[in-house]
Amino acid sequence: MKSIRILAAALLLVACNNKLKVDEETKEEIADNGTTTVQTTVGPLMLAAPFATESVTKRSEVIGWKEGEMPIVPAGFKVNSFADSLEHPRWTYLAPNGDYFVAESNTRDSANRISLLRDTNGDGTVDTTMVFKEGLNQPFGMLVLDNWFYIANTGGLYRYKYNEGDTQLKGDGELIMKLSESGYNNHWTKNVIANEDGSKLYVSVGSASNVGEQGMEKEEGRALIFEINPDGSGKRVYASGLRNPVGMDWNPANGELWTAVNERDKLGNNLVPDYATSVKEGGWYGWPYSYYGQVPDPRWKDDPHMDMVNKAIVPDVPLGNHTASLGLIFNDASQFPEKYRNGAFIGQHGSWNRAPFSGYKVVFIPFENGKPQPVQDFMTGFIASEDEGTVHGRPVGVTLASDGSLLVNDDDAGIIWRVAAQ
Repeated sequence: MKSIRILAAALLLVACNNKLKVDEETKEEIADNGTTTVQTTVGPLMLAAPFATESVTKRSEVIGWKEGEMPIVPAGFKVNSFADSLEHPRWTYLAPNGDYFVAESNTRDSANRISLLRDTNGDGTVDTTMVFKEGLNQPFGMLVLDNWFYIANTGGLYRYKYNEGDTQLKGDGELIMKLSESGYNNHWTKNVIANEDGSKLYVSVGSASNVGEQGMEKEEGRALIFEINPDGSGKRVYASGLRNPVGMDWNPANGELWTAVNERDKLGNNLVPDYATSVKEGGWYGWPYSYYGQVPDPRWKDDPHMDMVNKAIVPDVPLGNHTASLGLIFNDASQFPEKYRNGAFIGQHGSWNRAPFSGYKVVFIPFENGKPQPVQDFMTGFIASEDEGTVHGRPVGVTLASDGSLLVNDDDAGIIWRVAAQ
């Protein structure tokens, strides 16, 4: 019986994959359609036709940083290593008491722990590191709220009893919300934040696949942001059609929820741009049937779901094709010059689906009166050699330190960088 179930699942997967494949003749016809222009909040965006360029595979080799090497930041800023010798530090969370918690986790060979970091003398470098909780399941998002410490593992949101200053979490915690691990689960990172008064939590969950090719039943509870009460009750979908929403934060000017989204692959070297966007309550953002509003994904031509396509929201800020934009934080501190006040920093991990490399940097979105402006490079220098396919590291999480400096998680290099105004 078990063998029959496995065979049935395999046949269903093959059927779904075949259903979403586009033959070469059709690809050529679609590629000749020319560009499509959509109006985003920061201006018009010209989107290449699907399949107009080849879908490229170019993976990076991480070589790390030699002594004295570090990322490049604009004039007027300085960089130092805040912490190092970490094992894939994907995400950093600053607790209300000033403790730093780092999720050390990865797609494969994950450390599955959270470490506690302290800069006891305030010199901008960690001098105390200790294991806060281990034996987790690909932890990512973290939150302290009302004497609870929340951890978003890939398979569920847990909370643990916590008192300010605790150096270790004990016990197995309370599972308050199960989260899907379906599909190939490359989008294993699950994030969590609270609203201003702590009455609601928001949990982001990426898709189980690229474009639903494993069957939409695998996408149940995925490619969306949930809203729940702090005890896990009252679950509802806050927004959906978001292929891989990871970083989340609140726009300090107007209280809007924003997220950074890693868009789909295999439509060409120059499709589809990742984006950052405000998140509308009840909003639908198109995945997997369309992108950037009503631009249909041709792989769904036989079942286009036009009722869904027609209501898809155009995201606010395009962030480049295949950049793997994951981290997001608004700068509501005053350490940086005024031009950076209330803008958003985005960590771009870099993607395998484009040549030359794109991403592998931190970018900045200026905001004026709560509205985003075109994106700018902020922290670069992660690409070592385009020709050799080497990079020093891969930035992902971005966090404000207690003094208002910017912390950047360089997860493949095992470093957290600190950027401060000089």
